[in-house]
Amino acid sequence: MASKKKLTGSDASLADLRAKIDAGDEQIQQLINQRARYAQEVAVMKSSQNAAAKFFRPEREAQVLRAVVERNQAGLLRDDEMVRLFREIMSACLAQEEPLKIGYLGPEGTFTQAAVYKHFGHSVRALSLATIDEVFHEVESGSADFGVVPIENSTAGAVSHTLDNFLISPLKICGELELRIRQHLLGTMSGLDKVVRVCAHPQSLAQCRAWLKEYLDGIEQVEVSSNSEGARRARDEVGTAAIAGGAAEEVYGLNRLIADIEDHPDNTTRFLVIGRDLLSSSGDDRTTLLFSTADADDAGSLHNMLAPLSENGVNMTRIESRPSRRRKWHYVFFIDIEGHVEDDNIAAALKGLEKNAQLFRVLGSYPKAIQ
Repeated sequence: MASKKKLTGSDASLADLRAKIDAGDEQIQQLINQRARYAQEVAVMKSSQNAAAKFFRPEREAQVLRAVVERNQAGLLRDDEMVRLFREIMSACLAQEEPLKIGYLGPEGTFTQAAVYKHFGHSVRALSLATIDEVFHEVESGSADFGVVPIENSTAGAVSHTLDNFLISPLKICGELELRIRQHLLGTMSGLDKVVRVCAHPQSLAQCRAWLKEYLDGIEQVEVSSNSEGARRARDEVGTAAIAGGAAEEVYGLNRLIADIEDHPDNTTRFLVIGRDLLSSSGDDRTTLLFSTADADDAGSLHNMLAPLSENGVNMTRIESRPSRRRKWHYVFFIDIEGHVEDDNIAAALKGLEKNAQLFRVLGSYPKAIQ
């Protein structure tokens, strides 16, 4: 009979730790299933509303994730890692009845698709759409429950096409998120000396302008509808390279010629979640407004319009202007303020703003981005 191998002290300690990990995994799995049952009971209580979007409450999700961060003060995992894990659990629980349908600016492999999964988790049905206009249309028609669209980049500035859609759309902003954007030069070739042209979305070209000037000066730059379209061309065309992220690199089977070519190391894009309803307060919110002055020719008209904000202690964090399309040289303004329309000081400030505005709309009060 073969003799049993005697365990050393270190072997026994390792086996003990592995047993504890297995027991912990079992407990975690039981708790996840318990959470799923609770979520299912909530869905049954809301079933009369008969829409997946009604089960998903962005303000409630934000409160849950903030609590995750607060409990993680002494945790070994970073806050963003813990939030990502809980996002996926919540996404899977919500999808038991019917997965959310989320429209995004496609095709597959774009940064906007990555933003969808960061905000909603992977247990959703991501709908790839050709343009930002289509994202708005699909949400308006009910074919998508929510949409995700880019609104501004820390390097290249505002995405004007998204702003312009809010001029004609009844949709509301239901959330925001920030995504660190890492731009890579991709292609089928082996080195920069084989690059004849670079294809990318105009925003990505702008985010890499200095790098392109230094290393590919004189090379043709071709603007395309998305970075994924650029990656497709890089796959199919001799001499074409693309600027895109890691997802497009995998989808189209390209070589990463140079990594992280963005001009600024903190290059970040802010995305908005659009939906059909105005949300209740989550406790830490941002509000976006659209307005125009009654008479833009009056000196100080914009300053006077914004006076109710300072008078009521409201902090404005962003302002953008766009042509109103109503008459020549007439503009509308988009502003972000801290707080929710249900807050007393916000309500008072908005009352003063609306009184003096020619056009005034609340585009949304929504939870601030959770990192």
